[in-house]
Amino acid sequence: MYIKRVKHITHMATRSRIGIELNDGSILSAYHHWDGYPEWLGRVLTTHYRTKAQVASLIDGGDMSCAWTKERWTKDGKSEESDTYGPEYYSDRGDDTPPTLHMNQAQFFAAGEEYSYIFRDGEWKCWDMHQFDDDKAPELVRIPEGALAC
Repeated sequence: MYIKRVKHITHMATRSRIGIELNDGSILSAYHHWDGYPEWLGRVLTTHYRTKAQVASLIDGGDMSCAWTKERWTKDGKSEESDTYGPEYYSDRGDDTPPTLHMNQAQFFAAGEEYSYIFRDGEWKCWDMHQFDDDKAPELVRIPEGALAC
């Protein structure tokens, strides 16, 4: 008996929302499907999306499967490997999933994801939304330090 080596990393659907706070206090955001917990997505954001321009560009693409992968959707709905890392947007497979504008943080938090990220005043903030525990309010959590390998 042998174990077949798997080509791709297995992801968990830990849903999150990535937002950027605008000058008027509103938040422009995109949904993020895979690995939204701070130990992965939080570190991806603090490693690869550090400036307002980088964050705006990431969110401008709309909802995504993943913010940092070599996988890319094709128009026929298949995922194939690219030579570079970056976001895998649903729009690349033909979906109409533009960014969402929330008038304030409460509206942003009401989106229903497990983790919420806001780029505010030049830094990332992360909240555990306690989505599966109605008795708990969103909790500000620390994003672990340290860049990811790729």
